Amino acid sequence: MSRRLLGVAIMTTLAVGLTGCGSGESGSDNALEIWIRQAPDSDSAKTAKKLADAFTKASGVQTKVVALFDDFETKLNQQAAQKQLPDIVINDTAQLGNMQSQGWLVEMDKAKLAGGDQLSELAWKAATGSDGKFYAAPFSAQAFALIVRKDWREKVSMEPPATWEDLSKLATAFTEKDPDGNGQKDTAGFVIPAGTKRGYASWYASSLIYANGGDFIKAAAPGKYTATMNDPKTVEAVQYLQDQFCKSKTVNPGAVSNDTTVTHEVFEKGQGGIYLVGPYVLARFVKSIGTDKIEVLPVPKGPSGGPGTLGEGENVYVMAGSQNQDAQKKFAEFAISPEGQKIGMNKDANGAIVRLPVNTQVDMAGERQDPRWKVFQEAYANAVYAPPVPNWAPIRQDSADSINTVWADCSADVKAAMEQANTKLTQELQSQKAS
Repeated sequence: MSRRLLGVAIMTTLAVGLTGCGSGESGSDNALEIWIRQAPDSDSAKTAKKLADAFTKASGVQTKVVALFDDFETKLNQQAAQKQLPDIVINDTAQLGNMQSQGWLVEMDKAKLAGGDQLSELAWKAATGSDGKFYAAPFSAQAFALIVRKDWREKVSMEPPATWEDLSKLATAFTEKDPDGNGQKDTAGFVIPAGTKRGYASWYASSLIYANGGDFIKAAAPGKYTATMNDPKTVEAVQYLQDQFCKSKTVNPGAVSNDTTVTHEVFEKGQGGIYLVGPYVLARFVKSIGTDKIEVLPVPKGPSGGPGTLGEGENVYVMAGSQNQDAQKKFAEFAISPEGQKIGMNKDANGAIVRLPVNTQVDMAGERQDPRWKVFQEAYANAVYAPPVPNWAPIRQDSADSINTVWADCSADVKAAMEQANTKLTQELQSQKAS
């Protein structure tokens, strides 16, 4: 088959596989179509279905949940090309700029959204576009912390790290002192998703960059930004991590090619003992590793700044072109209500699609008995969201490519590489007319 015909065949197959999305004239029914970025048949997808079913029971509106993980944004683009966007998309806060700039999103009137006044102002910040208007209903939030093998830390007789130097020493002990007691030198300190897929290297590094007072870009005027990858505080954080890869050699082998899916498994298999990550994997690790073997610790303040970690989460996006506009608004209101938030939290079980509730009327301690969630909640007070540039995705990808390079090549000069990255980000901001 020729390449052209093969491409047509692949696109046709994808289109057939997604037929019926949205509630336009081509839809198979008038159910409210809800897309969520989760693996099909996962615990998280099941929680999304419970949320949708509860909404149907409360409102009478029929729903159809579509859980997709791989190539989620690509498939959304395909649906947009066919003018068959789903009615609702539950997706990352960092995707707002990309979707809004393509005209996919309906503006959200915060004052007319029932329950909108109960949501935290920090969460509303993540629903704000580059023009200062709201384009989503906040749904879930998260900040980052260290999930650490407590049994290993006690085995090597060390205290929880209070500084970056302490953290480095703990990672070295996990690498060199046989914390699992199997008589072999087969453990690492850090497990890191340091690959470039979906910008993971930047995603991981951002919490340490923010903990050190650094940033990728900073606001210069309303809607205008300046690149700051060459800021000494940013350089210091990236250098700290390069030292872990190259000097201390405390990072799990193969990290520079790994995404989070692989890194979760590396941590579960006992190949490393310190994972800087969000709360969404806590219940999974409690089940797979053992509740008495893991602890959650705050990210130490960097030598030049902090405290702060990456802040992110998911929004409920009301998509353009729907024939079910009233139902769209009703679903957004249900999702942000205390009832909707509690369903999404899923208590202490695996499969939470609401990590930290954004509705201030929800008592997280009353819903979750595991006190380790409190560390993530406290970190959220100083969380830093991606700024509302028209499109954050290429900024994360460009910075990830640069950061990954200095972690993979120990001869690379971090300061020089970050200067080059700064030039790339400046060019990207110019192309988005946000410079």
